[in-house]
Amino acid sequence: MAKRVVLAMSGGVDSSVAAHLLRNDGYEVIGLFMRSGVHEETTCAGGSDALPIVASHKQGCCSASDAADARRVADALDIPFHAVNFRDAFGRIKDYFADEYLSGRTPNPCVMCNNWLKFGKLWDYARQVGAESIATGHYARLVSAEGEERPALVRGVDDSKDQSYVLFGLDRDLLSRVQFPVGEYNKTEIRDIAREVGCRLAEKPDSQEICFVPDQDYAGFIRRYRGEFETAGEIVDTAGNVVGQHAGYEQFTIGQRKGLGIAFGSPRYVVSINADSKQVVIGEREDLACHEVVADRLNWLIDDPPSKFRCRAKIRYLHQPAEAEVQITAVDRMTVHFDEPQYGVAPGQAVVCYDDDRVLGGGWIA
Repeated sequence: MAKRVVLAMSGGVDSSVAAHLLRNDGYEVIGLFMRSGVHEETTCAGGSDALPIVASHKQGCCSASDAADARRVADALDIPFHAVNFRDAFGRIKDYFADEYLSGRTPNPCVMCNNWLKFGKLWDYARQVGAESIATGHYARLVSAEGEERPALVRGVDDSKDQSYVLFGLDRDLLSRVQFPVGEYNKTEIRDIAREVGCRLAEKPDSQEICFVPDQDYAGFIRRYRGEFETAGEIVDTAGNVVGQHAGYEQFTIGQRKGLGIAFGSPRYVVSINADSKQVVIGEREDLACHEVVADRLNWLIDDPPSKFRCRAKIRYLHQPAEAEVQITAVDRMTVHFDEPQYGVAPGQAVVCYDDDRVLGGGWIA
């Protein structure tokens, strides 16, 4: 009997090709569209399990058109497809997003969505339908690790698309139950496969938006979601001199250069954000230099990490891993000392530790 796997289908080319690859490998694939957006609602046509889906011309990965695309792919592959309403569970991610910005931090909802929803709720659903594993279209790989019970999470083959950073928070007990079919390919190959099998999504652009903020107006989303907050205040330099005013500190993030609304003779960057004083501090690039990062809420994908070790560490998704030494200072806290200064370290982002291509674990920048 074929092994059953539940695949998260977003309506994009990656998860669509993942469905094809899994089916070709002999799996019994069940496609699952995880409905999580919350704007104007309509109904996703095509079956008794149709659910309210976000109706938007520009959307992340939860729109009505995405659901329809996913269903068409499932129909073409002759695999079962279900749209499941995770709206309530997704409220936790939106709460986190708003709370972080209103605390002067920079949230990473994609990591939280993976931890709480895509792999948490997805595995819960998979167990209900008797599946042995779950799968997604992430560009990452799981490989056997000598002498270890669980596979190791490693970077995807395509460096430009690698998503291992946003997967650091997975429960390591789940690693043996997860599959990343597209991780062994580069993006060009995935699109080529889609064309070869006649998938109409072969040229579909990758989603660039946070699914519940399709217009990229984070401050507007927070106002709509939480109501009006008095977050306007001063823009100051690193010496504390007032150099301007801002309409809300939630509109800024560490390292930001554009949109400051102030002209200087040389570039200025957001250096820090103080939610209590409502001040946004700006400075020159060197003011962003950081040799040391403290992180908490640690998650390890290896057993018993040593109290001190060398690694390469990433401070954000598009950051190139940098040589560093990690010291675990408490059960749930570590300090990462970089050999060379890193720029744009933002509280609220994750710092993820790598041994070559392997994800060791990480934590949240304090």
